[in-house]
Amino acid sequence: MHSLLLHALLQLLTVPVAFYVMYLGLKRFARLHLGRRLTFPWKRHVVLGIIALSVMLVGAFSGMALVYVRWSDFLVTEHGRVGVAMMPFILFGLISGIYMDRRKAKRTVLPLIHGIGNLVLLGMLVSQVVTGWKFMTALDLINF
Repeated sequence: MHSLLLHALLQLLTVPVAFYVMYLGLKRFARLHLGRRLTFPWKRHVVLGIIALSVMLVGAFSGMALVYVRWSDFLVTEHGRVGVAMMPFILFGLISGIYMDRRKAKRTVLPLIHGIGNLVLLGMLVSQVVTGWKFMTALDLINF
């Protein structure tokens, strides 16, 4: 299997996990900001969030490495530039999420900023699917 295709498949598997984590986070939002009485599966949200964000981070670095090995260059495509732009959002999501998990307290602002940042990240993730698909078809690695 081509290494770029492996990168794409691994990252693509992250998408449904990330959206599920967002769904869980929306329950927290509804509870904190809308006064809804919902159960928030904290541990599931944390574990799956760490997994999704970590895979995204590894994917960003591995994607850059694969491109460099193949073309001896970095950030030559929109896909690569968006991948790098995602890194601060990924790191903020990881750090703020782990912080809130380890230091439990009544909070409203940090969870909101954490959620907004991760929502922006999801938008970037969807754009990566589109640009990644175009990149892979241009290389004739996939042809549907």
